[in-house]
Amino acid sequence: MIQWPKSNDALGTVNRGNPCESTLCTLCRADCKGKCETWLSSLKGRKLLYPRDFSNITAGSANTTHVGVNYNNLRIDGYVYGATGVPKGLSTSEDDCIFPNVDISGEFGIDISTKFRLPIMTGALGSTFIAAKYWESFAVGASLVGIPIVVGENVVGVDKQAVVEKGRIKKAPELDRRIDTFLRYYDGYGAIIVQMNVEDTRNGVAEYVMEKYGDKVIIELKWGQGAKVIGGEIQVTSLDYAIFLKKRGYVVDPDPELPEVQEAFKHGAIKSIARHSRLGYTSLSNRDQVRENFMNAVTYLRKLGYKRISLKTGSYGMEILAMSIKYASEAKLELLTIDGSGGGTGMSPWNMMESWGVPSVMLHAKAYEYAKIMASKGERVVDMAFAGGLAKEDQIFKALALGAPFTKLVCMGRALMIPGYLGSNIEGVVNKPSKEKVNGNWDQLAPAVAEIGSTPEEIFAGYYDVQKKVGKSEMKNIPFGAIALWTLSDKLAAGLQQLMAGARKFNLREITRNDIYAANRETAKETGITYITDKNDNVAKEILCGQSLNSRV
Repeated sequence: MIQWPKSNDALGTVNRGNPCESTLCTLCRADCKGKCETWLSSLKGRKLLYPRDFSNITAGSANTTHVGVNYNNLRIDGYVYGATGVPKGLSTSEDDCIFPNVDISGEFGIDISTKFRLPIMTGALGSTFIAAKYWESFAVGASLVGIPIVVGENVVGVDKQAVVEKGRIKKAPELDRRIDTFLRYYDGYGAIIVQMNVEDTRNGVAEYVMEKYGDKVIIELKWGQGAKVIGGEIQVTSLDYAIFLKKRGYVVDPDPELPEVQEAFKHGAIKSIARHSRLGYTSLSNRDQVRENFMNAVTYLRKLGYKRISLKTGSYGMEILAMSIKYASEAKLELLTIDGSGGGTGMSPWNMMESWGVPSVMLHAKAYEYAKIMASKGERVVDMAFAGGLAKEDQIFKALALGAPFTKLVCMGRALMIPGYLGSNIEGVVNKPSKEKVNGNWDQLAPAVAEIGSTPEEIFAGYYDVQKKVGKSEMKNIPFGAIALWTLSDKLAAGLQQLMAGARKFNLREITRNDIYAANRETAKETGITYITDKNDNVAKEILCGQSLNSRV
């Protein structure tokens, strides 16, 4: 197993737990006091792009080995001349071709375009209690930044206040809160996506959302995710709540209605009970049946009035990957999110998360290969988002390049949740009466925060950017977690702009697979990306032999 370093002396970051490829700890805590790269970037923003203590230091790369096949072993190419995709109204002069002028906005969709300001989106934030507790920060932050956010599965089903009668939702206060919070600051960029699984379909989520919100919402069908191969799960610590969930139609383990389970719960031998979702398509036995069922579901959603539909699939093998791309394209879906193993979630069996499925970089490389086959036959390929353990600006660039031109977005799960936790913890200390309301976990500012300041204006590098957007009087209604999400997004945006400028690509459409290379032969073989010293080697030799070449290969 590859061991990632726990600290980065150049940036002054430290992981509390064992880090993974994304630089996030394998176990990310809502009460964490710091200070991994994503955590600190939520406060300092784009300053975290650079080594600390400028003027007193010099710094060199610590990345000296490239082992195995993963995103770390893709490297970004750069050029010494040229500029492509320069935004309208600008020239190719050195005065205009500067990294702040790189256009990182874009859109996805076939018939209806959904715009975004930054090519990232959240993972599915569903029925886990941590998603509910920090939703205000997540949704307001995503809306202000202008990126899509996903309401995950089971939100209605676990809501005690929701009323479901004969498969029709009469009342869904938590789902309403999720959607309304995002729409409060929505200005035409980003989107609110509502995901459905088996239970959501039975409960009539699609019908309810369409009747109440119409085409303001994208509806998403779910085949799976990269962190686990079974349906969504949560743990509850109330026996009454567990019984409620069972009566609402969920699989609950152990069965809270069994006398022996109740006795064990009473005496503390069992302290929590797990709620599971059902697997989809278990009654189907072949691909043709899956296709027919899927197309019928899409047709039904279209008849309800949905103009934008997406699909989320997990790190299954090549057959399911091809099916998801082919069927989503045939159904003219707006987006297909492909989630590889290596990411994280609120609750997955640990060894399942460690051992099942296709690692992200391999899955994404095959997604490109299959999409390319379809495109070569003249077929329109669904726009795609890549997910699975991605957190940094370089990983955004690499994922977009690996899947270019089909990949429009990079889906980030835990990375975009961290600023929500962090901001809420700070808000709970600075505005003490609000600690319980915002689910703050701290009694005092963490040392890494106190070093920066004691007020939100001092702590968050993006505070005044948010104030400029919403107005000074509105800042009292903006959660600190949303300000932290804005600050982190600003760092990711600036870092992506810098990498794109170095590759001489001044808008997202210009990014290609030719902008990255593989750092070892195994990665080159598995991804189809050229090995680092093979790329343009023939061109280099032509130059040395005195031949002139007018453009890059």
